[in-house]
Amino acid sequence: MDYPRLIGPDSSRWTLLLSHGAGASTASYFFSEFSDRLIKKGKETEGIRIALFDFPYMNKAQLTGKRHFPDPMDFLMKSYHEAIDYLNIDPDRLIIGGKSMGARVASMIAEESNITALVCLGYPFHPRGQSHKLRTEHLELLSLPTLICQGTRDPFGSFEDTKHYNLSSVIQFEWLPDGDHDFVPRKRSGHTLDENLNSMVSAVANFAHSLS
Repeated sequence: MDYPRLIGPDSSRWTLLLSHGAGASTASYFFSEFSDRLIKKGKETEGIRIALFDFPYMNKAQLTGKRHFPDPMDFLMKSYHEAIDYLNIDPDRLIIGGKSMGARVASMIAEESNITALVCLGYPFHPRGQSHKLRTEHLELLSLPTLICQGTRDPFGSFEDTKHYNLSSVIQFEWLPDGDHDFVPRKRSGHTLDENLNSMVSAVANFAHSLS
């Protein structure tokens, strides 16, 4: 497993542990932009540092230069637990989450982990084009404070889709206008990726500060 790399001051009130989606590592543009904005934006985000880690299959892909499919879910969950253990942070200072698949894995171990809250950046509520195959059963039972940042037209769970889901009342949504699964809006919408990323960063910062 790739041990988490920390971004931000050690004195931060919160550490936000994140992992990636199925196809791109935490070295991707998204994580670079998200981390930079969250850490450097200003007073609004003070007190938060980020810890990023890649799952073993992604490390293997980077070493070999060949695409590898994600490991089985139980192995991904085990890897996430190892990342939490490696950080060895006071549970009262730790928030976990991820993007897409990483968010799903984090959400599946959240209740059994020593953490304070959960942040999902683009949750895959169902496979693309298979809205009947929901991945929401465990989300109905969540008791930890949870923030889900989601594009309104995400093909893995749009605003219209989620209106019909039976989800725990602890889950808060930040809807990003016209965003797809990478939060990118269409040009004709009048919205921009830059705006959506800034909105996401503000939502995550406000959520973390609300936990203090």
